Amino acid sequence: MSGLKFALTQSYQCNYLNNQKEQLLVCIPPDGLMQTNYYEWLITEGFRRSGEQIYRPHCNQCKACKSVRIKVNDFQPSKSQKRILNKTREWRFSFNRQLNNQHYTVYEKYINERHSDGTMYPPSKPQFEQFIQCSWHPPQLLEAYEGDKLIAVAITDVFHQALSALYTFFDPDYEKFSPGSLMILQQLLFAKQMQKPFLYLGYQVDECRKMTYKNKFLPQEQFIDGKWTLIDKNSN
Repeated sequence: MSGLKFALTQSYQCNYLNNQKEQLLVCIPPDGLMQTNYYEWLITEGFRRSGEQIYRPHCNQCKACKSVRIKVNDFQPSKSQKRILNKTREWRFSFNRQLNNQHYTVYEKYINERHSDGTMYPPSKPQFEQFIQCSWHPPQLLEAYEGDKLIAVAITDVFHQALSALYTFFDPDYEKFSPGSLMILQQLLFAKQMQKPFLYLGYQVDECRKMTYKNKFLPQEQFIDGKWTLIDKNSN
């Protein structure tokens, strides 16, 4: 893409692997203004956004982070995933374009109870909004309700050829319903309805326990050595 520039950050402690240092390749758009079509191309090259910062891991000694995408029309839920869908068949799922206080209440509880050891702790409303919002491509919020109670939210970027799952948070009291996996399944269903070929899931780090759930969405493609490589294993 003409006009895009890139810069390397300094090395710092990896968020996923305690024994590794992390370095990012950051995209600098022309005139400081990103465009949606630029970013849609960048995600096909393994990039990701956090707020308005666009980055890709670029570590000298480690290649553990691999961008993951699902080919929507090839995906078939496993037996365990069908059970997740069946347990929540009475729930309601819909998209919302506006952040609200209810979203933050669920997010705050999620970070406090599930990620008190992470970089997002302690949660704050300004940090929450900065992490999610994007002026050049506002995300959509896929909401899951049991009755009138908001259970989970999947922050989702919608593009011409794909959905990109930015972040999911949920009420920890509903952990037995596997809400993280549930929201990916629902994003896949919506992507199929919208006729989007791909759902991007961000990065997979096999050695990171909190990310192992992504390995259960198969077949999937991983961005390895500059190209998308098919990964297909028995996921039942």
